[in-house]
Amino acid sequence: MVTNTDGYIHIIEYLTAHLNLFENSVHNTQAKSSVLEVIEQEMSEQIITLCNQNKTLAFNQRNTIIREADAIVYDLQEILSGVVNNSVTNEQLVFIKEFTMLIKNLFDTELHS
Repeated sequence: MVTNTDGYIHIIEYLTAHLNLFENSVHNTQAKSSVLEVIEQEMSEQIITLCNQNKTLAFNQRNTIIREADAIVYDLQEILSGVVNNSVTNEQLVFIKEFTMLIKNLFDTELHS
């Protein structure tokens, strides 16, 4: 659906252009969330919003979206493998929120084209 589109490639390129946000981050045992936890949370929220905004989606379409979201989270884990367990910083949190909104917009575009 979206992971094999040019739009997805551009979003991944956007992430790689901003990898410096994730460099030199450290794990803080007192922090509330890790990078991966925030990615999973934000992706979940965006997918729930997407499905709520598109109530006419068939069961199979929803399953495809969920599988694609899982694949995207896996890609992010691979790209950010060295820092996914580190504590998320405020800058990273802002970026992850923006990034997951871009992913949702990509799904929106695919659903309405």
